[in-house]
Amino acid sequence: MRKPRDYDAELKALTDKAKQLKCRKVTQLGELVTASGADAFSPEELAGILLDAAGNTDAARKEAWRKRGAAFFSGEGKAKARQRTEREPRRAAPEPGSAQPLFDGPGSA
Repeated sequence: MRKPRDYDAELKALTDKAKQLKCRKVTQLGELVTASGADAFSPEELAGILLDAAGNTDAARKEAWRKRGAAFFSGEGKAKARQRTEREPRRAAPEPGSAQPLFDGPGSA
C-alpha cells in the first residue's frame, strides 16, 4: 500500500522556499542599488526614478537601459559607479545610544 502524502508538510516546505526566494530577491535588489551608486539618492528620489522608469513605454529607451545594464554586469559600468560613490562623502556614524536613521544618504535628515 502507498504511503499517504503529507500535504501540510509539503505546503509548509513550499511556503518556506517562497519566503527564502523573496528574501534573496530583496537582498539582491539592495545590493544592486548599492553597487550601482543609487544609494546616493534619497529614498523618495529613488522611488520617483523607479516609478518613472516603470511607467516608460519607449522601446528604444528600454533597449538603451538594457545595454547599459548589461555593460554594468559585465564589469564595464561598475568602475564608473564606484567612482561616483567614492566622490560622495559618507556621513559620520551616530554616537552610541542615539537614534540611528533608516537611510544614511544625501537628502536624509
